[in-house]
Amino acid sequence: MISLFAVPTYPRRQSLILDNGLLMNRYIVILIAGLVLGCTPQSADPVPDGVSAEVMDLSGTALPQTLASAHLPNPVLIHPKVISGGLPESDEAFQELVDLGVKTIISVDGAKPDVAAARKFSLRYVHLPHGYDGIPDQRVKELAKAVRDLEGPIYIHCHHGKHRSPAAASVACVSAGLTPPSQAIAVLQVAGTSPNYRGLFQAADRAVPLEQALLDELQVEFRETVQVPPMAEAMVAIEHTQDHLKQIAAAGWKTPADHADLDPAHTALLMREHFTELLRTDAAGEQSDAFRQMLVSSQQAAGELETALLHWDASSGEAVPPSVEQSAKRIADNCKSCHVRFRDVPP
Repeated sequence: MISLFAVPTYPRRQSLILDNGLLMNRYIVILIAGLVLGCTPQSADPVPDGVSAEVMDLSGTALPQTLASAHLPNPVLIHPKVISGGLPESDEAFQELVDLGVKTIISVDGAKPDVAAARKFSLRYVHLPHGYDGIPDQRVKELAKAVRDLEGPIYIHCHHGKHRSPAAASVACVSAGLTPPSQAIAVLQVAGTSPNYRGLFQAADRAVPLEQALLDELQVEFRETVQVPPMAEAMVAIEHTQDHLKQIAAAGWKTPADHADLDPAHTALLMREHFTELLRTDAAGEQSDAFRQMLVSSQQAAGELETALLHWDASSGEAVPPSVEQSAKRIADNCKSCHVRFRDVPP
C-alpha cells in the first residue's frame, strides 16, 4: 500500500519522479490543496529558472509551486511532505493547515511560537530559529533531521514567508535527501526571496544531501520554543511594530478598519520604546558606532512621529502633516540600511 506522505530519498541530481508512489503522492497533495481548501496551485507556467523539467507532477505543474491561500502568507509547496510559508496568525490559518493535512509546524522565526493556538488544532510546534544572514551548519542538520523524521506534512514558516522559511525549507529538503540540489535556488525564486539576502541564497546554493547515518546519530531535542538572543528578540519586536506602522500608513495614518487595536500614536510610542530598550542592552553596546547611530536616529524619528500624530487631529479633515511621512521614512530607511550592512550579509 502506498502511504500518502511517504518520503523516499534520492541521490544528488536523480529525478524526483522515480516511482508511481511518489508521483501519486504529489498529485494527491495538490488535489488536497484544491478540493479541501480551495488552495490550488496557480495555473501551470513555464518551468522557472533553476527548476529541472523532471520535477513535475501529473498535471504538468513544476515544483516548487505557490499555493493560493486565504489565510496563510505566501505558501509554497516544495515536496509532498514540506510546505513553506508565513506566520499563521489566526484560527482560520491553523484550520487551513489542518485541512492541508499538516501535522508539524516548524518556526524559523525569532518570535515565540503560538504553541497554545497550535495545540487547539492538535498541531505540534518546533522552534528552530535562524537569522537572515544564513543558516548555521548545525541548524542545517537539525532542519534536515526534522523534515526527515517528524510527522508530516510539515509547514515551515518565518514571519512573512518570503525569506527565511523558504531558505530553511529548501536547505532542509536537500540536506535530508528529499529534493535534489538543483531545485534549491528555485524554491527561493518561487517564494520571492530578495537577492539582497545573500546568506540565504548562499545556504541554498551550498546545500547537499547529508549522510543518512549522520542524521541517524544526530541527537536533537525538538522543543516548542527556544530562547533567542536579546538582539534578535528586540529586532523581532521592531519588525512586528514596523508592520503595524505600514498598515496604519496605508490607512492614511488612521486606525485601520480591520485592525481596531492599532492606535497610530501609541504604535509610534511602542516603536520608540523598542529602540530605547535596545540601546540599553549590552548587546547594542558591543556593536559598532555606525550601528548604534542608526538606532539613535530611529529612536528620535519614532519620537517625532509619535509627537506629530498626537498633535494631528485625524478627524479634522486636515492633511497628514509632512513630518509624519518624513519620520516614518527615516525609520524605514534606517532599517533598510541596517539590514543591508549588518543583518543580511553572511558572517
